[in-house]
Amino acid sequence: MKASPLEQELPAHYQVYGGCKWLPIAYPEQLRIKAEQVREAFHYIEKYWDSSKGRKTELLDESVLQTEVPVLVLRDPPIFHAIVPSPEIYGYRNKVEFSFGKYISEREGIHDDFRFGFHAQAQFDRIIDCDFCVLADDEINAIFREMNTFSRASGLPTYDPKTNIGFWRHFVVRKAHFTGEIMLILSVNHEFEGYDRKHEGDILMFAGKIMAQFPTIASIYLLNNSGRADIVTGEAVLLKGKPTITERLLGKTFEINPKSFFQTNSLGAEKLYTVVRDLMKTKGGILLDLYAGTGTIGILLADRFEHVYSVELVAEASKDGAKNAIKNNAANITFINEKTEKFLPKFLADNADIKNTSLIIDPPRDGMHPDALPDILKFNAKEIVYVSCNPATLARDLDYILANSDYRLTDVTPVDMFPHTHHIETVARLEK
Repeated sequence: MKASPLEQELPAHYQVYGGCKWLPIAYPEQLRIKAEQVREAFHYIEKYWDSSKGRKTELLDESVLQTEVPVLVLRDPPIFHAIVPSPEIYGYRNKVEFSFGKYISEREGIHDDFRFGFHAQAQFDRIIDCDFCVLADDEINAIFREMNTFSRASGLPTYDPKTNIGFWRHFVVRKAHFTGEIMLILSVNHEFEGYDRKHEGDILMFAGKIMAQFPTIASIYLLNNSGRADIVTGEAVLLKGKPTITERLLGKTFEINPKSFFQTNSLGAEKLYTVVRDLMKTKGGILLDLYAGTGTIGILLADRFEHVYSVELVAEASKDGAKNAIKNNAANITFINEKTEKFLPKFLADNADIKNTSLIIDPPRDGMHPDALPDILKFNAKEIVYVSCNPATLARDLDYILANSDYRLTDVTPVDMFPHTHHIETVARLEK
């Protein structure tokens, strides 16, 4: 296959996996492509502003106004800010998930019973052995190599999802960039019949040995994962060390446990949250932090508002957020474990007298739930800051807001959190 003209020659030890398939593209070119993707996603909603004439209203005659056709209000165009690059483009990930598996193919003449590395692109039943992960730093790569040696010598087989037989499933390394603390998670099928007390002792001995070899390792967990789905899930048992590791962002401290959601690029997260903090102009009143995850944004902004409501569906994330709020002396945050579309109408009904409200919206890739969008507008919020990992669904949701309100879009800032991938974060601000 002929290489793209955008591709550059890579160092010999760099391997391209599904998670870093843009690696051959020079980073400045990656940024240009991502910025264009964001701009193109907004092309459809350019109908709401007129860059040549500024703010005006399209006048409709009375016969049209008597129908229910909405009036198109043309507003001042937003500022499309330059894309914010990641401070580091190699070794930036603070969480790396390696996978065990087999690869057996009569057609290709391959019979590998033990592979350890990453999934081949678009082939979830095929693992490519890894020598070096370019998105992980040198310490994580060194720990991976030690795990590779130990697991292959253990005599325990890799898990086969087709038969539900085998032991080794995943190996997760979490590293707090600003504190250096590391957590290891060994995801295994503990129901494998060949797993006995000898193996338990070997794993415990390995945990002690690797902690002595790498003093920054603060926690080692064994994750009992017997489900058929190829995901890191199950009951986590602490083998060695302390239950959590600590990360710091923008002067705040956050505890991370095996299942905590946390941005995978700590340096990039500081850039992202700085953009959010700078775009949010309001001080005082109520802040609703919707789709809040562990409440990181709400905690970072809590000192600006009288009270913050952090709304998140995943119960463990809300619990983590509540602990981190206490750790950062943010006593003015209420954590609510509920779907956003269920929370909003109830909050509106119970707090009809609240006038000074601002909104932070940070939904998953699918964007906001359709039932939540109409209620968003009922708050008559001074400003809305929308953080999105999908420019297409961001533009779709903004289209609804602009078509059904007198908000205007003031700022759009792309932030690259994921070098060598197609993913991009975008922060948009709306005001009355």
